[in-house]
Amino acid sequence: MAQLWGGRFTKETDQLVYNFNASISFDQKFYKQDIRGSIAHVTMLASVGVLTEEERDQIIDGLNSILNDIESGAVEITSEYEDIHSFVEANLIDRIGDVGKKLHTGRSRNDQVALDMKLYTRDEVVEIKGLVKELMETLHGIMKEHIDTFMPGFTHLQKAQPVTLAHHVGAYMEMFKRDYSRLNDIFDRMNYCPLGAGALAGTTYPLDREQTASLLDFYGPTLNSMDSVSDRDYVIELLSALSTIMMHLSRFSEEIIIWNSNEYKFVSIDDGFSTGSSIMPQKKNPDIAELVRGKTGRVYGALTSILTTMKGIPLAYNKDMQEDKELTFDAIDTVKGCISLFNGMMKTMTFNKPQMESSAKHGFTNATDAADYLVNHGVPFRDAHGIVGQLVLLCIDKQIPLDDLSLEEYKKISPVFEEDIYEAISMKTCVEKRNTIGAPGHDAMEKVIAINDAYLADLK
Repeated sequence: MAQLWGGRFTKETDQLVYNFNASISFDQKFYKQDIRGSIAHVTMLASVGVLTEEERDQIIDGLNSILNDIESGAVEITSEYEDIHSFVEANLIDRIGDVGKKLHTGRSRNDQVALDMKLYTRDEVVEIKGLVKELMETLHGIMKEHIDTFMPGFTHLQKAQPVTLAHHVGAYMEMFKRDYSRLNDIFDRMNYCPLGAGALAGTTYPLDREQTASLLDFYGPTLNSMDSVSDRDYVIELLSALSTIMMHLSRFSEEIIIWNSNEYKFVSIDDGFSTGSSIMPQKKNPDIAELVRGKTGRVYGALTSILTTMKGIPLAYNKDMQEDKELTFDAIDTVKGCISLFNGMMKTMTFNKPQMESSAKHGFTNATDAADYLVNHGVPFRDAHGIVGQLVLLCIDKQIPLDDLSLEEYKKISPVFEEDIYEAISMKTCVEKRNTIGAPGHDAMEKVIAINDAYLADLK
């Protein structure tokens, strides 16, 4: 058992206790961050005179050799070590001797693991932002292509009023823009360096925490050593943001599953993003969308777990906080995979424009516009509402849309109707009349697309 402690103990740790306590099986993900943090730490120690420049250089060379050997496969991280910190330090001492024992001067595993988790999480935030941006670019492309693709808009899963595919997809574009903004907020709030906080009360060594923070690209050092080692707010915030991303992906997936059904036939999912049935040869299943929907609960579980873990922990560091890692790692990997696969599915999906428009017509999504037509010809709205309701009943009986009723049939229910009713209730008219910003009309959507063009161009 390779441990960084034990002088106060009179016998070996029980093997079951060691296994239960060890974190090497999952915190080995931190090897890059742990080595980077250690290099910054010894660089700072030399600058304040705690280490000599020769000692600094020996330690940095040793750390870099460990990093190179891990990445080349020459060295394997094994369960012989309690955690990634003991792995790195023990290997360093094996390579450079007693000088390696000075690596841990002026720091604790508490601020070390706090640093590693922050560095890792920060790196992942940047990567997830990139994936969200790629997805937004795909959605933006669909919006540009389908600004005049008519389809039913829904409330209560009932066809309500006509919109366009660009407008519908644009709703998700706004959601993912907010997701991207949340990730930016998390990065800015978390980007302060805990290294130098020690176990909980700082250290007597003359550390230059501003220098350490700068070397690691933080905005500055954290300002309270107890909070530094006990803070996991940024993990909770990230898991909350990831849960929201998954909720948005899940809602979109649910709609795609519905649109892909034989009853709707709005979309066709590419064969590369579909699966078949082991028994029913006709089946083509939207499994990617279904798995994204299913994995949402997995990410929610990670958020609930860390909130529950943290809720009763007193200051400062407590071993319970080791539980912040495995589920966070899993949630991050899950979300990254889901965004990538969902983006690939959207890029290759085809949309059945005639079917979408036909569905809007047969769903009587232009009924409100028919009522507005009567109102514009002097009929009180409540009366107009009742008249159009009768027209809809007639169309249901005849199994036709409002567009296909004869003028004679219109006049039989209300003599106010004239030939121009057909133009008034066409999908094109219904949509294009709605031109306030945020509405589905062509001109309004052009403005939104221009705004999104500028937004995506400005993303870092």
